Amino acid sequence: MSTRLGRGHCGAHLTLLFTVDDISRELENQGSIGAGLCLEDGVEAIAKGEEGFASLAVSFLGKEYSSSMYEDVLEVLCFEIPEAGELEWELSIRMSLPTSQGFGMSASGAIAAAMAFQRALGIPHEECLRRSFLIAHIVERRRSSGLGDTTALAAGGVERRVVAGSPYSSSLNHGPGKSEGWTLGTPVVVCWRNETGIHTSRYIDNPRWKERISEAGNEQMKVLGDDIWDQGRWSELIECSHSFAESSGLLEDASRSDLLSDVNRTIFESGLTGEVSALLCMLGESVVIVPTDASSDGEFFGQLSERLEGSGLSTMMSRVGDLA
Repeated sequence: MSTRLGRGHCGAHLTLLFTVDDISRELENQGSIGAGLCLEDGVEAIAKGEEGFASLAVSFLGKEYSSSMYEDVLEVLCFEIPEAGELEWELSIRMSLPTSQGFGMSASGAIAAAMAFQRALGIPHEECLRRSFLIAHIVERRRSSGLGDTTALAAGGVERRVVAGSPYSSSLNHGPGKSEGWTLGTPVVVCWRNETGIHTSRYIDNPRWKERISEAGNEQMKVLGDDIWDQGRWSELIECSHSFAESSGLLEDASRSDLLSDVNRTIFESGLTGEVSALLCMLGESVVIVPTDASSDGEFFGQLSERLEGSGLSTMMSRVGDLA
């Protein structure tokens, strides 16, 4: 048998507000409602499968990460496609952003890897896509590494999740989770501290945090959850993101307040107050800076990024991605 090759790519997801809906015993029904941004940049996965001893070797381009999540992805895939468990796999991962900083990189990586494996096996496009989102959702919930990232990424763009759950079911039909998106390819700047971020499970597995986060998220979704979801809702999303960060208590936790203050100071010194807004990414110690006009070309972001890096922050310029 010849070598089998497959590639998968999935952009990052920045959660701006959310709830914790994990009461159901069925993983497909767990998740969150909320809103956020899906980016062009995220995770690229290249899979190579050959005859031999069934195994998986994962390598990372750049910084080293744990391979356990990718092992889980392959394990779940093998239940659906036994042939996947009969090959000797090599998986190469390239990440555009760090993990555990609120960029949805576990979901992005799981989706990209599931795509790469299936494309190497010759699975048709639509079947591959749906199964990748389902596998990623299952892995995320088993590991408590995320809630609604896969449902958000299944919509793409500026996303709104109106029903919690997986975007696809075990039959690969539409699942309980429902989301929608729109996009103008809006430019953004993502910035973060170089210190290690906080694992999502610290919050979503903690009863006190779950209650406070969900109460704040439900309150903001009363504003965002109705009417047509399009570019006319951009300013509301920005306002609701600020309100959620404060009322949930997440703004004051893990030095996020200091980070946001530092970013806002740099925005002021750059003369961009009123032109851009800094929003916390949940649940890391990171910020996404967006233009107050969703149709802006963001020509000022290059200079702003340089100033932020000069103050000791790491940055990356990206854009809101296409619809899935």
